[in-house]
Amino acid sequence: MAAWSVDDIPDQSGRTAVVTGANSGIGLVTARELARRGARVVLACRNEARASEAGDRIVSEVPGADVGFVRLDLGDLASVGEFAVTYGRLYGERLDLLVNNAGVMALPRGRTGDGFETQFGVNHLGHFALTGLLLPALLGARRARIVTVSSMLHALPGTGVDDLGRERPRYGRWTAYARSKAANLLFTHELARRLAAAGSDVVAAAAHPGYAATNLQTAGPRLAGRKGAERIMEIGNRVLGQSPRAGALPTLYAATAPGVRPDSFTGPSFAMWRGAPAESWRARRTRDDAAAERLWEESERLTGVAYGALKA
Repeated sequence: MAAWSVDDIPDQSGRTAVVTGANSGIGLVTARELARRGARVVLACRNEARASEAGDRIVSEVPGADVGFVRLDLGDLASVGEFAVTYGRLYGERLDLLVNNAGVMALPRGRTGDGFETQFGVNHLGHFALTGLLLPALLGARRARIVTVSSMLHALPGTGVDDLGRERPRYGRWTAYARSKAANLLFTHELARRLAAAGSDVVAAAAHPGYAATNLQTAGPRLAGRKGAERIMEIGNRVLGQSPRAGALPTLYAATAPGVRPDSFTGPSFAMWRGAPAESWRARRTRDDAAAERLWEESERLTGVAYGALKA
């Protein structure tokens, strides 16, 4: 992977990609670079106005880019279901690449419209439901990929499977975020196992951006009205963070590079922080078969989405 860059992305002509949270940050970069290499890209975003601006920006930078939009609110399971129906109506029964990129970070305690803790509900359960509903289209493509974006913070203490999604009297916003990112890796592990058992050539892999300077870091403090913390995050982004373009490289590698292994975890090469894509360290518990199966079963129960084509 040494010095792998966007110039190494293989031709994506004839492939259709869905990128969640593609209106800003690494999602926008991911969508733009896939379009630059010839993919038809569907921006799956909650805010139509911001998605439209992102689409216009992509087309201005990549003339002739094939970019579409379908509204998706990962915090609303009804919206996830509507997205899957609309995608099938507009784009047919095949999907070559799903990038589960959207997420929220370190928000104040809250709940989704379906009653789930916000970070677990958006970062994990929303993507679990989306992937399950789009699975027939992914299975209908040749060598499709599912890339789920996790975080190097997945290994923080208190993120074991028995803690996933559980409400506590005292809410730790960073612990809740890390818990949702550990769930992303457990989901990828179990999805890869089930795909292999079904004899499918779909590759489920994970990636993380290291420390990429995006609006995720400042959203939580801003919502909580913590001006000082928001300012600290802004300074940290400028001093320590790498650009969204650099942060998107691990995702793009996992999505397009030849030879990507199922259940692999790609991140920046320098201390998981920044640099060219490389195989990333991950906590051993994110490859625990029993824990992953428990999370899967609970996720099916909570979302009502069953992966009928993939049995345990």
